[in-house]
Amino acid sequence: MNFELSEEHEAFRKVVRDFAEQEVAPLASRWEHGAPFPVALIHKMGDLGLFALPFPEDVGGMGGDFTSLCVAIEEIGRIDQSMGITLEAGVGLGINPIFNYGTSEQQEKYLPDLLAGRALAAFGLTEAEAGSDAGATRTKATFDRGEWVIDGSKAFITNAGTPITSIITVTARTGPEEISTIVVPSGTPGFTVEPAYRKMGWEGSDTRGLVFAGCRVPQTNLLGERGKGFQQFLATLDDGRIAIAALAVGLAQACLEESVEYARTRHTFGKPIGSNQGVAFQCADLKVMVDGARLLTYRAAAMRDAGRPIGQAAAVAKLYSSEAAVTATRIAVQIHGGAGFMETSPVARFYRDAKILEIGEGTSEIQRILIGRSLGLPL
Repeated sequence: MNFELSEEHEAFRKVVRDFAEQEVAPLASRWEHGAPFPVALIHKMGDLGLFALPFPEDVGGMGGDFTSLCVAIEEIGRIDQSMGITLEAGVGLGINPIFNYGTSEQQEKYLPDLLAGRALAAFGLTEAEAGSDAGATRTKATFDRGEWVIDGSKAFITNAGTPITSIITVTARTGPEEISTIVVPSGTPGFTVEPAYRKMGWEGSDTRGLVFAGCRVPQTNLLGERGKGFQQFLATLDDGRIAIAALAVGLAQACLEESVEYARTRHTFGKPIGSNQGVAFQCADLKVMVDGARLLTYRAAAMRDAGRPIGQAAAVAKLYSSEAAVTATRIAVQIHGGAGFMETSPVARFYRDAKILEIGEGTSEIQRILIGRSLGLPL
């Protein structure tokens, strides 16, 4: 049993880490001061092949595996969670539905720009009354004269309104007992992207609400079979949970590195604070959390690459890693003391970014329900 990534994966990790430190790090602290969405950086990520990683070469992908995508998300997230989630959502929620369920015509139309990082796509699932309870979707799509007419709204949609967002895949009721997914191009009449939210964290990530009022798209914009939308987004979210776990691993790793460095260099009473057990033990706890989260995450990724069922493993990885990341940021701020409370400290940004990891793509409570059900419990 091998508990380490392959040499190829580790070599790839170094490439992405170098990119993140050279290209992403100089921008990471600017989001909180209103910096615009970094289109040029997204293009560079595309040039590196990050959006194309897990897709076959015959559609323009890099021919890599899902584990490679998780490595990339971890390393980008280690530097900046906002760009980590932009990559994660761009691939998992943006490209995956088109690749997995799109017709050849839809793939030929949308995939080239998405895989190259020239465009981004979003997934319009969440609503004010339908998040974890996705079956409560109220957005409707009525078929009329060869077109789908969409009415409703979506909330908290990542990558929804960037300057390069090209399409939104929208879940909508196409009948009393059916949910389907429909591709809506940006700029379609009747489709409005609301102003960006003011958020506690992930400030460099584009997150907006969507409104559909008589929005008409061709019949051919239906993605996959009519009435199969529920099954489609459940499968999409399984992949996403592993990817969010990788994002959480990157954040916990960053907390560990920042905390150990501070414990070595910050002196009180004539010695480094890391020589005190109270601080050293906290750093040790961080190391345990990082290793545990990483092993669970890459176990799930390896299962995904092997074509094995991943429902339980994805939920376990997402639950543990996200909660570990939140705890890690609290410990890191505590180790840094007053310095950790200052906005100039990376751990302050980490602290604000962490909480959403326990909420997005399935809350911790939902993960516990899924795990309980997988154990045969009547939840």
